[in-house]
Amino acid sequence: MSITVSNLTKLYGTQCAIDGISFSLKKGEIVGFLGPNGAGKSTTMKILTGYLKASDGSAKVSDYDVAREPMPARRTIGYLPEHNPLYLDMYVSEFLLFSGKLYGMKSAELRARVDEVIALCGLEVEKRKKISQLSKGYRQRVGLAQSFLHNPSVLILDEPTTGLDPNQIQEIRDVIRNAGKDKTVLFSTHIMQEVEALCDRVIIINKGKVVSDSSLDELRKTGDSLEDIFRSLTR
Repeated sequence: MSITVSNLTKLYGTQCAIDGISFSLKKGEIVGFLGPNGAGKSTTMKILTGYLKASDGSAKVSDYDVAREPMPARRTIGYLPEHNPLYLDMYVSEFLLFSGKLYGMKSAELRARVDEVIALCGLEVEKRKKISQLSKGYRQRVGLAQSFLHNPSVLILDEPTTGLDPNQIQEIRDVIRNAGKDKTVLFSTHIMQEVEALCDRVIIINKGKVVSDSSLDELRKTGDSLEDIFRSLTR
């Protein structure tokens, strides 16, 4: 399995952010991670990427335990957090080259890979601009380019299209679809059309617990829309 979560729990004092959740993702799956605000999506993703420590349970990425083997696990992950952290005074190409050096990529390999992800993310026209000069949609493209610059086997994307207009959302979907052809992708979203367009499967979390884990085909067989199913499970 590319991702395995077993009885994962995270406490903040007396508040339980996630409560004994379990799920797994096979290699090559694109899975939507849904839930209302405060359900535990971002907390789960931060534990998977090593930004937070779990209170109990375990999480593995590419068969590495993220608590016991954090660095090998992180090398296999591309992560785009909800609030995309970018160095606004850097140029797009400069920022990606800098990020690649942090991943330990060598000069010739790095330059070729930067050119590749710039093309994949549609950043050719913007690559010589400072990030501060870019629209929000193009900043998201830069964040996505950074997340799979080192060619990770797993992508974890937290609300990658939040705040974008419809055209930008479609463009970012296309980037995710193209980048995810040979990767395992877990991404959170509030946009049901995005799930329909991209996902093989949907995991719904509410109040820190997994309330549904089904393929889109199984959900469609109920006859209800994904929006209706989501609302019924998160009341």
